[in-house]
Amino acid sequence: MRILVVTAGSRGDVAPYTGLGQRLQRAGHRVAVAAHDRFAGLVRESGLEHRPLPGDPVELTRARTAAPGPQAARSVFAAFLDELGEGVLAAMAAGTDLVLTASGPAPLSRLAARGLGIPSAGVYLAPGVPTRAFPPPGWPGTGSSADNLAAGRELLTRSGSLYAGALRHLQVRLGLPAAPGAGPPDDWPVFHGFSPAVVPRPADWPASVHVTGYWWPAAPPGWRPPEVLTDFLAAGPPPVFIGFGSMTPEREGLDEVVAAAVARAGVRAVVQAGWAGLRVAGGDILMVGEVPHEWLFPRTAAVVHHAGAGTTAAGLRAGVPAVPVPVLVDQPFWADRLHRLGVAPEPLPLAELTADALAGALRSCLDRPEHRDRATELARRIRAEDGAAAVVSFVERLGAPLPPAGAGGGDAPD
Repeated sequence: MRILVVTAGSRGDVAPYTGLGQRLQRAGHRVAVAAHDRFAGLVRESGLEHRPLPGDPVELTRARTAAPGPQAARSVFAAFLDELGEGVLAAMAAGTDLVLTASGPAPLSRLAARGLGIPSAGVYLAPGVPTRAFPPPGWPGTGSSADNLAAGRELLTRSGSLYAGALRHLQVRLGLPAAPGAGPPDDWPVFHGFSPAVVPRPADWPASVHVTGYWWPAAPPGWRPPEVLTDFLAAGPPPVFIGFGSMTPEREGLDEVVAAAVARAGVRAVVQAGWAGLRVAGGDILMVGEVPHEWLFPRTAAVVHHAGAGTTAAGLRAGVPAVPVPVLVDQPFWADRLHRLGVAPEPLPLAELTADALAGALRSCLDRPEHRDRATELARRIRAEDGAAAVVSFVERLGAPLPPAGAGGGDAPD
């Protein structure tokens, strides 16, 4: 079967699908990943076909982060969606028997797949279906079970509004009638690639919605740690890791905040430049570029990160405490989840980050053994899971093609 995985966004929105794609290929399928050109090498190095999607996620993230308010940020994103819809359609038209789509492009992917008569399913990295159990990622605060469900439905409505123009454009291109919303029908299969030990499957989700366990990024072929990094690790006690991944914060003085926090906490640190372009100097600090988290994190004492889904997963897999510094979208959700799981102190939103607060959180991670004990226990459970197996099994069970996905806007059941 020719399988197309559609994803858009940062490296963390692409990397988990490289491992999932490899598992599907080992099961005898041909896998292509539609992603931005920036990640063509990442996809191809994993032995998968790359199909291009338009846009540069670095520029999009910078524009969205720098937007003066939520409405301006929505406008930035909405302008990108028309172009993305055309790219998704072209990627499918290149030859596909089954579409697996990440949550970001899901409204476009479902509609394009329906128009081309191709079955589809969701492969989400964060909870994407309304539930009473918790508010949806990206929603501020917490509420009652009824409030949580209403928030999830409201977020789908807002998503429908955001995607409306791009969906209308695709409908015209494909000769389809107007769809009632951006949300999926209740019987549309959705697989969530995170651990039930981290987010248990809500009881009120439809039977078609699953929590599988994590999908781990493919290991970079032939990668070896640079000598400067192995020497630094060997020269003293395990350092902390500090990096904000794909975030591009317009924040003056972030380098100085990090350097001062490292000094005040009395730790050694490996600092990743990332898309933020961190440049931190100090005798106990080593600056690095891209380093596989699965290799580095187990060698650290704690990890400071932006609480993106992929980095959160890597830290949990490594069994080390975390200091979450969320910025936007689903990051506050994962940051709060880490704290509730007992592997992290209270989150420190990047906009409010100070050297004293970061130093205090680092000392909390290092001085309170319960954080590491809980992280060790969670890592044991997570490593025993095989999230990719559930998706492979689903594909194998298809036998005959799935019926084309509907374009309805059904909500989770009451």
